[in-house]
Amino acid sequence: MRFNYQIIVIITALLFVLSSSLTLINYFASINSTTKHLKESALPLTVDNIYTEIQKNIIEPSLIASMMSSDTFMKDWLTHEEDDIEQITRFLDTIQNKYKMYTTFLVSEKSQHYYTASGVLDKLSADKAHNQWYFKFKSSSKSHEINIDYNENIGDSLIMFINYKIFDDEYHMIGATGIGLKTSYINEMLKYFRLQYNFNVYLIDEQGEVVVSERSVNNLANISDISALKSQLSNIINKNNLLLEYNQNNNDYLLNAKYIPELDLYLIVEAKVDNFTASVKETFYLNVCISLIITLLIAVIIIFYVRSIHNKLNTLANTDPLTELANRRTFYNILEHSLLLTLRNNTPLSTLFIDIDNFKTINDTLGHDIGDKTLKSLADILTSSIRKSDTVARWGGEEFIILLEDTNLAHANLIAEQLRSAVEKNVALKEITNKGVTISIGVTTANENDTVESLFKRIDNALYSAKNNGKNCIAVETE
Repeated sequence: MRFNYQIIVIITALLFVLSSSLTLINYFASINSTTKHLKESALPLTVDNIYTEIQKNIIEPSLIASMMSSDTFMKDWLTHEEDDIEQITRFLDTIQNKYKMYTTFLVSEKSQHYYTASGVLDKLSADKAHNQWYFKFKSSSKSHEINIDYNENIGDSLIMFINYKIFDDEYHMIGATGIGLKTSYINEMLKYFRLQYNFNVYLIDEQGEVVVSERSVNNLANISDISALKSQLSNIINKNNLLLEYNQNNNDYLLNAKYIPELDLYLIVEAKVDNFTASVKETFYLNVCISLIITLLIAVIIIFYVRSIHNKLNTLANTDPLTELANRRTFYNILEHSLLLTLRNNTPLSTLFIDIDNFKTINDTLGHDIGDKTLKSLADILTSSIRKSDTVARWGGEEFIILLEDTNLAHANLIAEQLRSAVEKNVALKEITNKGVTISIGVTTANENDTVESLFKRIDNALYSAKNNGKNCIAVETE
């Protein structure tokens, strides 16, 4: 009975499909959950945290700048004592050091001088591009503003300036004052959110120009340079919070925008979805591999177990359980195959049909246990007396049959006589039965026109003749 692997393949495939399907369902559920968390929680919370951080770093400097603009000394100095530069530089230096500001400044409307703690830094002119901030501020209706800009006279760092107008008693503008903060803390903050949370954070103005971004990392000049957002610029430049989804270069992004009135800028927090789902994908691939390994392991166990059962069933189906010889069914198949080869190759093939003489008497007088021992002992004698290429089987009851490959009738008759004599003289059989055992043997050889049935009929007749001739003898049938 041949082992069939088809059922194992089917079971293995079903197990793998089932485990992979569950893993796939879990994967999509995790992707959706991660994306939902990103939209509804992580992004908005990050935007609020950054906004709070910026506010926290602006409130105190703004109060200081407001105090400076209302200071009586400063107003009197601008009105009456501007020639005494030492007084104002000392004042600005005191404020700068006391509150640990990066810079403090004062602009006189009358002289157009730009004062810092170091003295006169510049003389403003409407023709100078880097002085335009003052003239725009002067012409605006705002009493104060915050802008992020460079001042080449102070250094090459990006500075956040908090500017306040100074008014005299008649509410005429007599100058502007304020403080300057290094934006390095903003850069560090942007870097922190990128490394810690995988967010790209930057600030843009009303034209979409990127005003503040993490140096050497974000090289975006204008948000409209992102082709997917070009048509969305009017939606982003909006005083209301906004969440956008877009695809750029086959990557999905989420963008959250928030207006910061203190800076008159828009905070942009951008998340590449793949950065947040990468671990989910890695887990998915790992689970698929684990599923495959477990499925293969189960398949191996099933193959081992089923094959073991198959072998046992095969043994039960093809072997006589008492003598462990081939049974009638197995012998029939072997004989059928050997007969075809014999007729094709024109080689001799002989069979011996063996019956234990008076076996019923042994069972009836000594018991079936002795009968079974007799059968097993005879099986051992027959097996040890023939070639490995020959086949011995228990035909049923006390009958045995032997197939002799490449053996003619004369040689088969000689082997039969040797077996008969060996059984008759066997000491073990004599000890089992107390008197010994004899056998009758029918002998025949295959003819050119033989079938399995005709061969069996002839050898059965030969055995019948041996029994009728007084037992413990050999009879030969050729036709």
